[in-house]
Amino acid sequence: MLVPWLRETVQPPLTSALGWTPFFAGPARGYGLLAGGLILAIMILPTIASLSEDVLRAVPRSLREAAYALGSTKFDVTVRVVVPSALSGIVAAVLLGISRAVGETMAVTLAAGATPRLTLNPLESIQTMTAYIVQVSLGDTPAGTIEYRTIFAVGMALFIMTFIMNIAAQWILTRFRQAYE
Repeated sequence: MLVPWLRETVQPPLTSALGWTPFFAGPARGYGLLAGGLILAIMILPTIASLSEDVLRAVPRSLREAAYALGSTKFDVTVRVVVPSALSGIVAAVLLGISRAVGETMAVTLAAGATPRLTLNPLESIQTMTAYIVQVSLGDTPAGTIEYRTIFAVGMALFIMTFIMNIAAQWILTRFRQAYE
């Protein structure tokens, strides 16, 4: 449903009206990074929203009432009391959603195509890293070849990306905790 909509509605203005013809040249396909990204956003949004809602409801009512007693508005209570108190849970929900997105293979493969290429064009067909690992490892790939080693290189890249996201989340939480205390 999304790919035909992108092909008919989004790609023509990008290719003609905005003057990006050289960048988005070629026939309208629809399969690409943009479609895969939108599919993932739609898929992980309920997870993040549900977990964040649970974390926000878990903030003690006494904190809210104390802020109201000091004359705060609803907006001030939400922004300055509830969200900072629940920030670690919200960051955990976002990380859980991103981790789910990193591991998602089939939905992105169906929406983004399955062409192993490196491009900056969000409308070109691409292949996910996890799908590449599966594709190469299912074949008769001899040990020690470039194809065999790329499986481990892609796996290491996924590990490094996840590690960097965890470090960034810890840094954000540490920095915010200092400001909140």
